[in-house]
Amino acid sequence: MICPAETPEGAGCGLVKNLALMAFVSVGGEASSFISILEDFGVDKLSEHSQSMVRAGRDVKVFVNGNWVGTHNNSNDLVRSIKQLRRSYEIPKEISIVRDIQNKEIRFYTDAGRVQRPLFIVDNGELRIKNKHIAAMHLKTNEAMNFDDTLKNGLIEFLDVEEEETAMIAMHVSDLQKNHQSKRVYSYTHCEIHPSMILGVCASIIPFPDHN
Repeated sequence: MICPAETPEGAGCGLVKNLALMAFVSVGGEASSFISILEDFGVDKLSEHSQSMVRAGRDVKVFVNGNWVGTHNNSNDLVRSIKQLRRSYEIPKEISIVRDIQNKEIRFYTDAGRVQRPLFIVDNGELRIKNKHIAAMHLKTNEAMNFDDTLKNGLIEFLDVEEEETAMIAMHVSDLQKNHQSKRVYSYTHCEIHPSMILGVCASIIPFPDHN
């Protein structure tokens, strides 16, 4: 999210921050409309749920922007459904989905000020984006695919810092191929668009920036 070359360490740490090339800051959205969507997917309000069942650990707690809004009895189904909505562009791309298995929590964030960056989506060890999509981006007609189309088709999605903690990101596309040949040692969920995207604008034009 933050360029490692341009962001100072030591006494100046925190005073100067330069975003990575494709990172952006979320502008936020209305939480109430998203909560109503969660209720449509079976999230029970706290007022309709007995505390004894929550304490027994039968359900997972559902949070929106840090506020406990309800519970759900099938965390896998809820996370999968909301991710599908985000990847089909039916809900804003800025919404963050964090599943905390250890604490039995699912946290959603729709607020502003979160730094996010795009990543390729990986399904069953393979990229969702294919050569036909790349070719469509090079078309000179009205049917050409742009970056927003990759979001709507579920090929790329934005992750913030907290959701990155729950993702397994491959550095190169070749890592996916090696992983497949070794019978999938790692369960990759995303892949970097390019390793140089970790750098900021100024650092990216330095020759051999990875050499000390």
